[in-house]
Amino acid sequence: MKRFDRTYSLRAGILLVCLGILFPGFAFSQQKQQLFLDSCYKTAREQYPLIKQRDLIERSRSYTVSNAAKGFLPQLSLSGQATYQSAVTEIDLPIKGLTLPTFSKDQYKVYAEVDQTIYDGGAIKYQKEAATANADIQNQSLEVDLYALRDRIDQVYFGVLLQDEQLKQNDLLQKDIKNSIDLIRANVENGTAIASSLDELQAELLLQEQNRLQLVASRKTYLAMLGQFMNRTLPDNITLQIPAGLLMAEGVKRPELSLYDSRRKSYDVQDKILNASNRPHLSFFIQGGYGRPALNLFDNNFDTYYIGGFRFSWALGGMYTLKGQRQLLVVNRQTEDVQKETFLFNTKISLTQQQQDIQKLKDLISKDEEIIVKRVSITASDKARMENGVITVNDYITQLDKEDQAKQNLLLHQVQLLLTQYNYQTISGN
Repeated sequence: MKRFDRTYSLRAGILLVCLGILFPGFAFSQQKQQLFLDSCYKTAREQYPLIKQRDLIERSRSYTVSNAAKGFLPQLSLSGQATYQSAVTEIDLPIKGLTLPTFSKDQYKVYAEVDQTIYDGGAIKYQKEAATANADIQNQSLEVDLYALRDRIDQVYFGVLLQDEQLKQNDLLQKDIKNSIDLIRANVENGTAIASSLDELQAELLLQEQNRLQLVASRKTYLAMLGQFMNRTLPDNITLQIPAGLLMAEGVKRPELSLYDSRRKSYDVQDKILNASNRPHLSFFIQGGYGRPALNLFDNNFDTYYIGGFRFSWALGGMYTLKGQRQLLVVNRQTEDVQKETFLFNTKISLTQQQQDIQKLKDLISKDEEIIVKRVSITASDKARMENGVITVNDYITQLDKEDQAKQNLLLHQVQLLLTQYNYQTISGN
């Protein structure tokens, strides 16, 4: 019989190898997959729909900067007009032999003009800086939204870990109950125990099997949620690796801080644009056209013409509101500083609370371990007393449940400790 088993196992192994060669996916599906918390962060970030906005932000910035830079290219404009006027200039000189032209009341003009900016006070330069600053703000705002994924991933990931640990404990508990059932069954057959004792143990086993079903269903729910974040279906047999404990790093490095800084920098750029708008502008232009009359007012025929030169302009009306606009920018900067300070204040309060929770959970875990030692000793003693008929099966089950509850508390506190440590890391941004 043993020889048959070894032969069968060998043939089965060869068959699996052949299937693995012919169908690589088959071999992979037989292996238990593993999943790590860091890979969940990365994949969820890559698959989150909002990540597509980053490319749109960069493209918008590129187009805006490119359009602003074209302000230094020669600007071409085409114009035309046809007019009719009620009177024209007439010159009546009684000079013999001199005939002056008569001007038409309908006049026409079509012309093209090329204008080249020479000096704009820095307006185009600061428009490009403004486009870059706005893109930085949008990118940092996107980073804040993506960073919020970490907390949601933590809650789901550690939820699965808790279910895994509780399932392991449930298996151990069922194993203990089954061993007790075997002993009590033998006693019932020998006439040293009553059948109701066996029924109580079997009922407790059914209860734990029911608890297992609930744990498995809860685990599937958490896995499905985690799979949605990662845009993939996670198999039920996947193993989530328990992450290592973390040391609490000092300082706050949240992406919100960069967002506040980017907004503040944008006000500096707005200040530069404000100054540029109140500086003089200088440009060179050349105009060429065709019309009647042209540049020669004494020629009433259609003719071509051109004119070129420099154009200077300085809008002084902005000086009236310049001081007020600058004060508004100062207020906006101060508002960003207050919001940043408030964010840091609230974040530090949250970190302090997390530190207290971490210490509390460590103390609870220490007590849990002491309680479990006592409970295991009590349960072992009561098991022996039950087997000898000193106490009832119900008394033993009561002690067994207390031991299980103590172990469940330890598992819960251990997972909560890890979750709190990672919450601390997420809140601090380290």
